[in-house]
Order: sequence, then structure tokens, then C-alpha cells
Amino acid sequence: ATHLFQLRAHMYQARGLIAADSSGLSDPFAKVTFTSRCQTTKIISQTLSPTWNQTLLFNSIVLHGDREEIAQIPPEIVIELYDDDAVGKAEYIGSTVAAPVVRLADQNYEPPKLSYHPVHCGNLSGGDLLATFELLEIPEADPDRLPPLDPPDVGQIYPVPANIRPVLSKYRIEVSYLEYFHLQISALFILLFTCYSKDVDFKILINRSHVKIAYASHQNELPENELLHPPLTICVVDWRAFGRSTLVGTHTINCLKQFLCKTQQGPRDTPNRPD
Repeated sequence: ATHLFQLRAHMYQARGLIAADSSGLSDPFAKVTFTSRCQTTKIISQTLSPTWNQTLLFNSIVLHGDREEIAQIPPEIVIELYDDDAVGKAEYIGSTVAAPVVRLADQNYEPPKLSYHPVHCGNLSGGDLLATFELLEIPEADPDRLPPLDPPDVGQIYPVPANIRPVLSKYRIEVSYLEYFHLQISALFILLFTCYSKDVDFKILINRSHVKIAYASHQNELPENELLHPPLTICVVDWRAFGRSTLVGTHTINCLKQFLCKTQQGPRDTPNRPD
């Protein structure tokens, strides 16, 4: 027997990807392959933790066999990650495999939950992919009776539905004190802090003894769930004449929980009570 399905690949975010550019970052996009069909996400420039927030739709997928067997053992999905190159071929930076959550036409719908899928590039760990995949059987009697999607943007890109993607809150990344000793040269360096697909530059002049920065900050929207916070990547770049730059080194803080400081709200005004 043949059955008609729709695959929804909810590609939200990746973190800790392999750096493929000389800047210490990448321009990642994902290629999703299911059966004989594939689609790609949009490209996010200069980050190791891209947030695509994109749902890829694979319509009218024909699968053969027993419905119950398809629900228990669905075909696997292959996700490959690449670094986009303006000149030349995109560079492979890792892949992972996932199984979709199957919902048959006679079952009640529950939105799937995002989960992390480990990415590997050969024997190397290549970060994690935060995504979920659902395989929905299309009812024969009413092919349009599928769970609704959020409307697409002007580029006809569907976002991950609101009942699946994380709830975001505003956070402020602060660098209140930075010190580095035993430098042997004097040069102008840039420290590039990258978190959640956004970055901010702090230009610091280094002398022969040390460098200090008193205070700098940058505001980002991050998930309320601390387990979904992306890493913070710090890149040190040697900035030279005529716009030339050389990557000196990088450091990644994988867990921001130890640095998390929640602001305390002041006491609420209490109404006057009669004596």
C-alpha cells in the first residue's frame, strides 16, 4: 500500500560548529535530505552558532508499506552542514542523522519538542543541531487538514511555529573587566564576541605589558530555557594596516550558566491599609 505524507523539518539553531573561515568563524547552512529529496536552509554569516528559525516543507512524500510500521520505524533524515563560500564550492563541516516524529491521520496532533542532535565531521565532534522533525500523514478525505503553520516572511521562508520554537527574553552580555599579560608585541587587536548569530566588536590597544577594558555590553535575545543558550565565542584578531587582519586565536565558553546574573526587581508598592 502507498501512503502520502508531509515532512516538516524545523531547523532552529546549531551551536559549536567547526570554524572554516580564516576569521575563526563560518557561514553555515544546512542541507536536509529525506528519501530522494533535499532542501537547504538560508545562510547565516560569520557565526559558529547560527539561528535559522526555519521550517522546511517536503510535500507529497509517497511511502510504501504498512502505516503502523512506518510510524514505528520511519525513514531516517540526513542533515549535512556546510560553510558557504562566495568563491568556490561550499565546505562540508559536519552531519547528523535524525528520525522524525510520525503522526498518522487518525491520531491527535501534539507539537514535537526541539532536541539536540550531535554533529560529527569524520571522527571529530562538530557541535550540535537544535531541531525537530515531524512526518504527518495526509488524510485522503481532506488533504488540507494538517496542523497550521505560521505565515512565511517576505522571502517565503516559513519560521519554526510558535508552539515549537523557544520563548525568548532579552539578555545583556557584559564584559566588565578583561586583562591579558605577557604580550611581547604592540599592536591593535579586535576581540570579537559572538553569541546567537550576532556579534559586537571591542577594539583594544595592546601595549607590551597588558591590556585592560573597563566595561562594554551588547544586548541579545536568548531562550528563557538556560539549557538552550548558545555558546559564547571569543575571537582575537590582529588588525593590521590597509584593512588586513589575522586570526590570533579563539576561545569558546560552552555554558553561560556560571556567568548568568538575573536582575532583581524592586519590592512592589503595597497599598495603604487602614489601621
